[in-house]
Amino acid sequence: MVVVLYFAKSAEITGVRSETISVPQEIKALQLWKEIETRHPGLAAVRNQIIFAVRQEYVELGDQLLLLQPGDEIAVIPPISGG
Repeated sequence: MVVVLYFAKSAEITGVRSETISVPQEIKALQLWKEIETRHPGLAAVRNQIIFAVRQEYVELGDQLLLLQPGDEIAVIPPISGG
């Protein structure tokens, strides 16, 4: 079980700020994103804009293998606009 945290636009899309999901301990980053996207299809619209972080470290949505521990935090952070 890992905790997924949603910020700004991703929280608006999902309607939640966090949730606990069950995923394999060894999972590729893109597979993890697809699991999250399956739960919240609206996130597909921001996939190319989000920052994805595992244990507070940025992760590319690619084929790299993640070794997750129970309780790890996964953050979905959309682009931050500012002036």
